[in-house]
Amino acid sequence: MKKHTLLYALIILAFNCKENQKEAVTSSKYVEEPHSNAKPNESVIKHLDLDIVVDFEREIINGSATYTLENNNASEIVLDTKFLDIISTEADKKPVDFELGPFNKQLGQSLKIPISEDTKQITIHYKTTAKTEALQWLNAQQTADKTHPFLFTQGQAILTRTWIPIQDSPQIRITYNAKVTVPKELMAVMSAENPKEKSKNGIYHFKMKQAISPYLIALAVGDIAYKPVSHRTGVYAEKSMIDKAQAEFIDMEKMVTAAENLYGAYDWDQFDVIVLPPSFPFGGMENPRLTFATPTVIAGDKSLTSLIAHELAHSWSGNLVTNATWDDFWLNEGFTVYFEIRIMEALYGKERANMIALIGRQDLEEEVEGFKDEPNMTKLKLDLSAKNPDDGMNSIAYDKGYLFLRTLEETVGREKMDAFLKSYFKTNAFSTVTTEGFIDYLNANLLTPNNITFNTEEWIYNPGIPENQSVIVSNAFTNVEQTLQSFLNLKSIDVTKTKDWTTQEWVHFIRNFPETITLDDLSRLDAAFNFTNATNSHIAMVWYEQAIHHNYHGNNVDQNIEEFLIRVGRRWYVSTLFKAFKNADRVDEALIIYQKSRPNYHSVTANTIDALLGFESK
Repeated sequence: MKKHTLLYALIILAFNCKENQKEAVTSSKYVEEPHSNAKPNESVIKHLDLDIVVDFEREIINGSATYTLENNNASEIVLDTKFLDIISTEADKKPVDFELGPFNKQLGQSLKIPISEDTKQITIHYKTTAKTEALQWLNAQQTADKTHPFLFTQGQAILTRTWIPIQDSPQIRITYNAKVTVPKELMAVMSAENPKEKSKNGIYHFKMKQAISPYLIALAVGDIAYKPVSHRTGVYAEKSMIDKAQAEFIDMEKMVTAAENLYGAYDWDQFDVIVLPPSFPFGGMENPRLTFATPTVIAGDKSLTSLIAHELAHSWSGNLVTNATWDDFWLNEGFTVYFEIRIMEALYGKERANMIALIGRQDLEEEVEGFKDEPNMTKLKLDLSAKNPDDGMNSIAYDKGYLFLRTLEETVGREKMDAFLKSYFKTNAFSTVTTEGFIDYLNANLLTPNNITFNTEEWIYNPGIPENQSVIVSNAFTNVEQTLQSFLNLKSIDVTKTKDWTTQEWVHFIRNFPETITLDDLSRLDAAFNFTNATNSHIAMVWYEQAIHHNYHGNNVDQNIEEFLIRVGRRWYVSTLFKAFKNADRVDEALIIYQKSRPNYHSVTANTIDALLGFESK
């Protein structure tokens, strides 16, 4: 009898141990990460009901955020806030006190709300403030049509907490509904199911049924219109831009089809693009269902639409399978550049794709050189614990990540690579992945089954670029270099040789000016091709960079550079030119321009240039 009792006790003990282990695994669903105050393993948000009013007169958003919770017997839930005015909080519709933690310059403040193990819902009543970093309020003169004001948000990386109190970590995925009230002459759109026409009363209802990370919650409000491109693609823009946008993005449906043929079904129902005012800080932002895009991508000849392919690719790498922390950011962007270039190859051929890849390879070389005193920043897996995650959003994540995947493809073969990526996206759909999780999946599903050896850890965890890297070749770029050399040697220019060049060829041409190029050569090239007045924003940017670097002042280029920097807020363009001023010891000139241009910039751009030029705003 005692034996049986002892055996029974051991069985119960073993069972309890297994259950405890199971609970331990469950409670560790979320990894530790340094850029959020949230404690999701204790209590986590699962769904948001947002009810807000957009007040253009006071330039604030006010309203409430109600969350459905998943609670692991916690006594409180912790959210992230920054520069928000928290008015009151409720738990299951009953008022409760809240506590704000100390302010951190990068993270903001924790918001602690008491709950019980039975709490299913919390509500936070709040309003934004003048310091809110995610929002950019534009007056009518800062828009294309110059008739009504405009508002847009930018949440990546950790700015959503500045317009919604939230658990602002990419590994936390939520669904959301929203009621947004705006002036009746304006339209509101979000990263959700969107209206195609203005409402009569300025009230809009939104639903995002797929779970997304908080940085992908996005809102834009303005005097905008919609035009379809296909049954599941279309564009929003101000009225003076809508026809241009539709014509520029006419290949959107072809892009979606090409992407689906590569890596499986598009899981977001609708793929629309909104062209924002020029102060938008990025080329594009992959907000699900509604990509936010800069107007600088509209060149009139579809030559810059690889950006749209890039944001579409994020529908798989980034939105569907998301980096768990910002240290793993390369999983979003390296995969997306690889996917983007595969889409461009499918639509426009391998030569065009290779040109785009080589431009990125040049950017990567420049980025690595820029980090020569900080080599750890050239690793794919970063340690950003003491930094703003925005510091990791550079060519390393994008172009070294791409080069890693391209080299991997050339090692294993394209057929195996495509099968692996299609499986990776399907298996990990609507979840988040760490770098280590990706490595495990790569080994288990590609390398080990095919008995392939690859230096994955060196690529990911070591600084710099490994020796076994893909060598990207472009015959078109070879011709560009020969044409440039001929122009410089013969001192004569035959413009017919360049009449069919793409944007990428022109960019490569200008970037390859020798250090010894003379002012006379620059003047002749400008006279032949009118670079100073280029309407293509990428060509203009690289030309202005060369003009600053070589102190070329012809053809009113200084005035055009100033006007460009005041008009355009795209951080890549702006930081490139201000960095050129700094490197040319022309900081005083740069600061004079920056005093004029800074009010037009989103905080993402302004913060970067403040640091670059040592500018302190008053």
